Amino acid sequence: MSSSTSTTVARAFEAALYADSDAALDTGASMLAADPSCDAELARRGEEFVAGAWRRGWQPADLVRFVRRELEDVHVRLVSALIVSENSENSENSENSENHEPRGPRWVAQLEDLDAQPPRTDRFSYATAALELYRLLLRLPTIEPLDDVPEGTAAAPQDSRMLTRIRALLAKAEATGFPEEAEALSAKAQELMARHSIDEALLAARTHAKNAPGACRIGVEPPYETAQAVLLDAVAGANRCRAVWNDSLGFSTVVGFEPDLEAVELLYTSLLVQATAAMTKAEAAQRAGGRKRTKTFRQSFLAAYAHRIGDRLASAAESQVASAAGELLPVLVAREVAVTDHVERMFPETVTTRLRGVTDEAGWHEGAAAADRAQVRGRRPIP
Repeated sequence: MSSSTSTTVARAFEAALYADSDAALDTGASMLAADPSCDAELARRGEEFVAGAWRRGWQPADLVRFVRRELEDVHVRLVSALIVSENSENSENSENSENHEPRGPRWVAQLEDLDAQPPRTDRFSYATAALELYRLLLRLPTIEPLDDVPEGTAAAPQDSRMLTRIRALLAKAEATGFPEEAEALSAKAQELMARHSIDEALLAARTHAKNAPGACRIGVEPPYETAQAVLLDAVAGANRCRAVWNDSLGFSTVVGFEPDLEAVELLYTSLLVQATAAMTKAEAAQRAGGRKRTKTFRQSFLAAYAHRIGDRLASAAESQVASAAGELLPVLVAREVAVTDHVERMFPETVTTRLRGVTDEAGWHEGAAAADRAQVRGRRPIP
């Protein structure tokens, strides 16, 4: 890298990164576009910004989700390519790396979902997008770091045979147009989730494995994000996890043991898909009858759905705990305490959020009915 190249990038950054005006952005982009020799240095500096995000507690999916929320598709593709490149560079130089924590299966799975192809555009547009992205990365807040694989804990297989079966059952439940079939498929999936979690908990207890809670982040995006956050909280609680919502950054952090985290991700995603499909169908019927208050109907529908599902899942969870006996009950109690302690260490200060803006009576009744049709049954009594 020549000194002139470094100077060009430094001058462009000085002009554009620390000012919010379009004129400053155009000035910096013009400098970069006019000097092709600075491309490698511009990319290297981008990788440094990405590495800085990891030190602030972010993970690949978090970063891509935030960039999508704040900027445009071209920036999403650019940051995805930088993440993949930075990860590859870090892997090649792992022996000399001082700033990276060990990266486990969740991190790897997030990388596999990325599009590593950088955007194809003219030099000026590319430079503009890079500077806009770097502005955002420069201002990233520090968030709670996640232990991808808690120390001393064996990572659960991300694509085990059991999880594959659960995914297949939920996919069928989402796709079928017959409520009875969806009921049977969802109930079977929930049953398998419970057995998977219980088997893992008992195995860890019997082998005295050094098991500890972990955490993952799940996107909670506008619109109607409050109702989505309430739904996720209900699913997390029913699976012996805790969810903490960060509304300003668009995600909830779910804390729990690995099998339970997997269950939360799968069940929440499935219920959200089912709720959206049911809402669209109910909304179409309302509009066919002459109603036009789409936004208030949707808000009330999802709020009712989350509230009703929450009640049913809470009842199912209480029934499961009441049926527990023998060596399992103390194991579950110990895990609940461990999860609570982990949450309190990660989030020493939290506040309670309530649903607001629920004003459409028809939407509320339709949402509650849809939640009933989802037929999220309690788990089979534990022998």
